[in-house]
Amino acid sequence: MTVCGRHTVRTMQDHEHSEDRLGAGSQAEKWNARYCERDGAMWSGRPNGRLVAEVATLIPGLALDVGCGEGADAIWLAKRGWTVTAIDISTTAIGRAQEAAQAVGAPVEWVSGDVLENPFLASSFDLVSLQYPALPKAAGERAVRTLLDTVRPGGVLLAVYHDLDDEHREHMKSRGIDPADYVGADDLAELLGDDFTVELHSVEPRIDPPPETPHVADIVLRARRR
Repeated sequence: MTVCGRHTVRTMQDHEHSEDRLGAGSQAEKWNARYCERDGAMWSGRPNGRLVAEVATLIPGLALDVGCGEGADAIWLAKRGWTVTAIDISTTAIGRAQEAAQAVGAPVEWVSGDVLENPFLASSFDLVSLQYPALPKAAGERAVRTLLDTVRPGGVLLAVYHDLDDEHREHMKSRGIDPADYVGADDLAELLGDDFTVELHSVEPRIDPPPETPHVADIVLRARRR
């Protein structure tokens, strides 16, 4: 664990041999390379509109931001009273997120690591947010269920995905990313089981999208743990 000013960056240690088995190291390299394609920020710096809309009525508590990227969602949550832990597999993204949080005085615990390889304790969070997540199916259903178990009774899981058409899928494949290799909204819904009540699972218009985004609709999955 390294401490920088008021902010903490924690590095998760992979389980023995897990990186070789599931390619966590390779995934980290790919995401770091993607973030390094440009000198400045990759994303807009604004929180995702669907997160803002869905969380507005929730009482702040403990939140986990999975795949936090450059930190806009985590910072938004922290500035609204949430105690936030934010994790991303890309050390480059985490570094940018930490700098952005320091600039506005938002206290966030930043974690560098693979959330499916280094799980958090069960029933730890009132909100688990997955905004456009990239959870490899190769990690296995058990790893994903362990992530779902981090939601406390009464807490909310909020997962938002791009509603991809065939053109978008082919574009992603051309960049070496096959959406079929990752856990989708329907896959995640099936893994919820009887422990959750699904409050919303539908295609919704994208709220406040970044300029020139090709994605105009989201698949939103919101579920509350019983």
